[in-house]
Amino acid sequence: MSITSFYFLCFFAGMFILYYLIPGKFRWMLLLACSAAYYLMSGNGVLILYPIASVTACYVGTRLLAGTPAEAAGRRKLVLGLTVLANIGILAVLKYVNFGIYTIDGIAGLFGSREPLIESVDFLVPLGVSFYTFSLLGYVIDVYYGIAEPQCNYLKLMLYGMYFPTIISGPILKYREHGEQFFAAHAFDYRRVTRGLQRMVWGFFKKLVIAERLGTLVDTVYGGYADYPGAFIWVATACYAFQLYTDFSGCMDIVLGMSESLGIILPENFQTPFFAKSISEYWRRWHITLGVWMKEYVFYPVLRTRFFTNLNQRWRQKFGKKRGKQYATFAAMFILWLTVGVWHGGDWKFVIGSGLLHWFYIVMEELLEAPCARFMERCRIDAKGRLVSVVRMVRTFILVCIGDLFFRAASVGDAFAMLGRAVSVWNPSVLWNGSLLQLGLDGIEITIAAAALMLLWGVSLLQRRGSVRDRIAVLPLPVRWMIWYALLFAVILFGCYGPGYSAGEFIYQGF
Repeated sequence: MSITSFYFLCFFAGMFILYYLIPGKFRWMLLLACSAAYYLMSGNGVLILYPIASVTACYVGTRLLAGTPAEAAGRRKLVLGLTVLANIGILAVLKYVNFGIYTIDGIAGLFGSREPLIESVDFLVPLGVSFYTFSLLGYVIDVYYGIAEPQCNYLKLMLYGMYFPTIISGPILKYREHGEQFFAAHAFDYRRVTRGLQRMVWGFFKKLVIAERLGTLVDTVYGGYADYPGAFIWVATACYAFQLYTDFSGCMDIVLGMSESLGIILPENFQTPFFAKSISEYWRRWHITLGVWMKEYVFYPVLRTRFFTNLNQRWRQKFGKKRGKQYATFAAMFILWLTVGVWHGGDWKFVIGSGLLHWFYIVMEELLEAPCARFMERCRIDAKGRLVSVVRMVRTFILVCIGDLFFRAASVGDAFAMLGRAVSVWNPSVLWNGSLLQLGLDGIEITIAAAALMLLWGVSLLQRRGSVRDRIAVLPLPVRWMIWYALLFAVILFGCYGPGYSAGEFIYQGF
């Protein structure tokens, strides 16, 4: 059941009314019941057994950790290892078995084997498996290190792991920061409810007016890239970057707005990423909760391992203190970005497009930072000037688009073929000779998309200076109502939905 569907809105409206009618101490039970109902109505109901199994493993593991004294370090490590292995094992079997099979067959193909060594296996992947798995793993690891208290109520931990808005596409939660608010008796607050609903409308605008519309153009080019070389591919890839952003951040606006109206404040996942001046900054603004999770539970632990400690010492002696530390950090970052790529999916296009390619970008940025600074100093270029900032933003956007091309292409081979056709054919005239009107969107549709993107750009500029909702809240009442009703009617009039239309799932819903 898509959260952009009419049925979901009815589901949420009914739950919302009942939520504030029943006594506060029972509200978390309602959220748990609705989370289970949503999961059962969103596909094969048997798949609910997977998140239940993950929650059960974490509950048993953390209860054992709570009952094991700190002196029994070996036993505590064993419990932690088995709990993590149980969750990672479920995730690996569901998402990465075929990835391993394809990789083995690909290596065998290099040595002349034409027949697949192993047949692929099809599994039904449960909704949001990567998101709830990481949220639960973070909880278990925090309990192990004593920075989070174990949840003694099994059903409350079930709610934390299966809370239906976040199970769609995140954000990835930290129990120590966000867990307890799921069980609190939140009183009805008019301002909080209205602000949550306002954010939901903005999310629907991003998803239905922009993302779904751009998706038509992107699907046309990527589905037949052999017929659309050169500028067609660059335009489609830029559109996909905006489609991916408005789809994913639109989902986050709906999820965070929905939760805010219930009194639950979730972490932000985006912060105007296309204003980033480097890839490092981009990833501090894009999918923020994944980046924080990876740094805390992958990158820093890897750096603290004996292997990397020794590697750091050896390379400091060989390359000097600064360079040695930098090279050791790059090596640990390789593992980090490999993990990020694998998290996005069991396919090499994700490993490259969302992982290793960005590792390469960041390494090159670090290595070239000093030479570029010296060059600009010699040329008397203001490194902090507006022109340089714009150039850096454009450069970062182009690099991100190349990664997105791998992410969106059907395979790594298709991605390289598209890059080849993008750079080998020079046809900028398609930008103004009407050829873009043959990609599934007529002139009116393209105008709507362009106007919506301009509105998004304007709002993003305001977001850099603070909350847009706060700015609107201080305006006169008629102006406030006019703004929000205009946005609502824009969704109703220009959104892609209705008879004969099936709203696409959110892109990150499959991860």
